[in-house]
Amino acid sequence: MQKKMFAELGLSPELQKAVAQMGYEEATHIQSQAIPALLSGSDVVGQSQTGSGKTAAFALPAIEVVDVRLRAPQVLILCPTRELAVQVAEEVAKLASFKRGVREIPIYGGQSYDRQLRGLRDGAQIVIGTPGRIMDHLDRRTLKLDQIKMIILDEADRMLDMGFLDDIRTILKQAPAERQTVFFSATLPRPIQELIKTFTKNPVNVTIEAQALTMPAIEQVYYEVDRRSKLDVLCRLIDLQDIKFGIIFCATKMMVDELTEHLTARGYAADKMHGDMTQAMRERVIAKFRKRGLEFLIATDVAARGLDVDDVEVVFNYDLPHDGDDYIHRIGRTGRAGRSGRAITFVSGRELYKMQNIIRFTKGKIRREKIPTEEEVEKKRANSFYDALLKTLEEGKYERQDALISRLLDQGYVATDVASALIHLYGDEETKPAEPVREQRPAPARREENFRPERRDYPDYRERPERHERRPAALPTGTGLKADRESGQLSHEQGMTRLTLGVGRDHGIQPGDVLGVIVGITKLPKDIVGVIRLQTKQTFVDIADEHADLVVSKLSGIEFKGRKLWCKRATVAKPE
Repeated sequence: MQKKMFAELGLSPELQKAVAQMGYEEATHIQSQAIPALLSGSDVVGQSQTGSGKTAAFALPAIEVVDVRLRAPQVLILCPTRELAVQVAEEVAKLASFKRGVREIPIYGGQSYDRQLRGLRDGAQIVIGTPGRIMDHLDRRTLKLDQIKMIILDEADRMLDMGFLDDIRTILKQAPAERQTVFFSATLPRPIQELIKTFTKNPVNVTIEAQALTMPAIEQVYYEVDRRSKLDVLCRLIDLQDIKFGIIFCATKMMVDELTEHLTARGYAADKMHGDMTQAMRERVIAKFRKRGLEFLIATDVAARGLDVDDVEVVFNYDLPHDGDDYIHRIGRTGRAGRSGRAITFVSGRELYKMQNIIRFTKGKIRREKIPTEEEVEKKRANSFYDALLKTLEEGKYERQDALISRLLDQGYVATDVASALIHLYGDEETKPAEPVREQRPAPARREENFRPERRDYPDYRERPERHERRPAALPTGTGLKADRESGQLSHEQGMTRLTLGVGRDHGIQPGDVLGVIVGITKLPKDIVGVIRLQTKQTFVDIADEHADLVVSKLSGIEFKGRKLWCKRATVAKPE
């Protein structure tokens, strides 16, 4: 059976809205089969591996059967462990967010009875719990099953292994006979088959075969990353591993839009693809990606279906896929035709449990890795600068500056001091050596400190300058250097005016924030902004000459990141 779009499954508008907000565009195989059967009122026996998307397969119909006017338990979901009960409860809460009046409550051992009793008294209609604690509440008469319309046993075989068979039988006997009964289980041992025979009526059988991951050429790793740090970690990995061609998968269209904007603001050549784009727009993006006009394609699962591009270095799962099937489809974009490839997945918080399910479902070897430190990234950039400098010296393709260097030596400076000053003055922030960063808290990727929006417009990555080679080809002659007193860096490019803003790295500012406030306040196009250079307490930004005064007047005095912003022209040293 082919997968279906959620709009085809007969769900109410409220649930379709919740599904869309969570980023689900296409139902998984088990969802495509189980949801219509459950909505029709049938009992269902679903046999699938953990990680196949079964939670939404039973949670959506369960929410649909709830009568919000009735403040009593109407759906009971049994889970083998407290971790799974909490995970299912969270999923139900998200899916029911637009159906007013639906309340869910997780009930499991180790949690306060008072909290559970309060939730039951408040009229929770969907109860998610472990068999042992459910039995406790039944014995205490604090939980009544007389209004139950649907009972769901999630991971029934695991509950059997944990010795809950008698509890399950007792619970099923106490529930009303006229109800839907749903079994989800990876395997169907004889005791589970007997329960199905005794407590279901003409069940619809839904079977999804487990898929083994047969892609040995793909190196698979995952990182435990706080949600707020995902962008910085992504940039660190790209810079450290020098990745130039990859696909980044996000869960929602909104996240695709946001990540594309952030990456382009940081100087990466990236574009997006999702369901809100027309087919013509998608084809243009794919054509550009195939020609290597982009470094990174950021997409949702549905938009990337059928995408066939050779030589993709890496697939990033920026957001964890919904199930093991989607994971297989995603990482299959790399390592094609016998080539090697990489798959990197970000896991946040309780998603670790979901990641373990995906590992079991795919039977793949997915290695946990430690997030690289900022110091490691800085060391890589320093080495890149050294290699570029050594290559320039060996090739001898540079203009000699003997007269200027002799003047400095005559004033008592030694050659190493002169060389160090020149590297500091002209070396790109991304490549010159930097002081070690202490990893006491997540630090923004240093890549941000130089930002050129026009980089994304390079027609072919093989023709564009490397990320680590954005510096003058030769030193200027004579003594007419024009440099900022405050920054010690070269002054503005031709046709650009350098401005100083009264915010910097210590205020939690990113280059994308600076670009966003300039474009948002002035309504000017992005291409009037040149280099953005973050300092500790302030930021230098180059603006096209004809718009500099407007930017100063519009930004001066506005509220920005909780501070009153000042903006002025940068102080520039006069020629001798």
